Amino acid sequence: MDESGGSGQPRSGTDGSAEPHAGPPTRATDPTPPDPHDNGTRPTSDRPAETTDADAGAASQADAEDDPARGTTPPTEAGDTSTSAPTGDAPGERPAEPPAPETAEPTEPADAAPQTAHPHTAHDRFQPPAGAAKPEGTPDHVTPEHGTSEHGTPDHHRTLAHSGATPKNPPPQSPQPRGGLLMGRPFGVPVYVAPSWFLVAALITWVFGGQLDRVLPELGAARYLVSLFFAVAFYASVLVHELAHTVAALRFKLPVRRIQLQFFGGVSEIEKEAETPGREFVLAFVGPLLSLVLAGVFYLAMQPVQPGTVPGVLLAGLMISNLIVAAFNLLPGLPLDGGRMLRAVVWKITGKPMSGTIAAAWVGRALAVCVLIGLPLLTQSGALGSSAEDNVGMDTVMDALLAAILAAIIWTGAGNSLRMARLREHLPELRARTLTRRAVPVETDTPLSEALRRANDAGARALVVVDAEGTPLSLVREAAIVGVPEHRRPWVAVSGLAQDLTDGMRVSAELAGEDLLDALRATPATEYLVVEETGEIYGVLSAADVERAFVKAMARPS
Repeated sequence: MDESGGSGQPRSGTDGSAEPHAGPPTRATDPTPPDPHDNGTRPTSDRPAETTDADAGAASQADAEDDPARGTTPPTEAGDTSTSAPTGDAPGERPAEPPAPETAEPTEPADAAPQTAHPHTAHDRFQPPAGAAKPEGTPDHVTPEHGTSEHGTPDHHRTLAHSGATPKNPPPQSPQPRGGLLMGRPFGVPVYVAPSWFLVAALITWVFGGQLDRVLPELGAARYLVSLFFAVAFYASVLVHELAHTVAALRFKLPVRRIQLQFFGGVSEIEKEAETPGREFVLAFVGPLLSLVLAGVFYLAMQPVQPGTVPGVLLAGLMISNLIVAAFNLLPGLPLDGGRMLRAVVWKITGKPMSGTIAAAWVGRALAVCVLIGLPLLTQSGALGSSAEDNVGMDTVMDALLAAILAAIIWTGAGNSLRMARLREHLPELRARTLTRRAVPVETDTPLSEALRRANDAGARALVVVDAEGTPLSLVREAAIVGVPEHRRPWVAVSGLAQDLTDGMRVSAELAGEDLLDALRATPATEYLVVEETGEIYGVLSAADVERAFVKAMARPS
């Protein structure tokens, strides 16, 4: 509600102003002065009948079902959502309802924050919780929660107790992020093949097919089938490399979200950071170690096979490719495995994870420059196995393009690792207790105008719907309040604007840092009920407030 002043300070668990309201609000009498000539009755044609709470909730629900895309004109002062009852209305009274206002286009939801990924690990990634608004935005533009219309009225699948309508279909579940074609779940971790893999598989088939034409010209067009088999076998070796990271992470009790095979290798998305530098070193080293072991296996398999045959060429190619994968990943710069190993060493020496990240990230950026300049020069000089006379024309362009792509990947990954490490350093500052808004409990039939008046009087910025015993039932959504015009608020009950509480929407006031973000990501919502360990209501946590603090933490220097 009101963003200004000190109303955002959290209340203690024993704050008297937030005690549950005992019983429904008393209805005031008609404020119209009595007519001396009136006998106590009034013709219905002179004054419209008052709308009851149930009628108002049902009418609002019917409007949302008939035209879900229709919005309502926002209040005159859209930036202040803590407006009390209209002038001249006593708290809790319900004057005659004026004609309905003209409708306006609904406010567009705020954009979601971008996400980043890093090779081999995803514990460098942090995302603001789903449902959060833009950091610079105001409560007027908070994205409506899933299951509500954009103008703030509850959708038809809300429960009967709070919406006044019969529940229909349950809300669709948000699809989990996948990342391509699911190939299996080894060790319980899903393995996906990204669409970009098919592009690189075609490229490997074409390049390796050209080499087979010089080595085994008698194959003819069948060389491309052999090349395709090599591409699949090579990425199977990459999968073994990533599974080594995965097994080590699971051994250290680190959750692995997924494995993805993509254009330049694979990604093992490990959601937590290793607790010690020794575990960090082992976690990074096992990948290149398995690639070296595979290279040795293919070398041993080559011994009984004649070099000039298809099996001999395939085994030699797989041996060399695994050696290249191991050597490339051992380069001491982030985001490569060697960079994580360097980070672990510096972390061990200095005792500071951030110092290790800074050192490995800058070495990674230096490696990116070396790859950009050095790879084309090595190719042209013939140092990589081909003669300098053969590397002309299109080959030179392809080498330069490959070097530029690799350099960009390394440079970007190093920068992201540095950025995420800086964020992780400030994550403990994100505490649910300090970010929580003070809340006022109101009963289900309380008019919105009366609830806002109570919130203003208590200096609160959130509303919790409770039953007669004070048990929390739902949270009044900030976006829904904004969608109700000021002159209609006396006839709208807070229960019609509330989101039912689920177990995931109750978070502990003691949560902080990564644990807090994990809890919010597990149950996307715009508001959460914050409770003490005793179960007592502490307040309401807004996802928009968390994201604002999240962005500030990223921008703050180390």
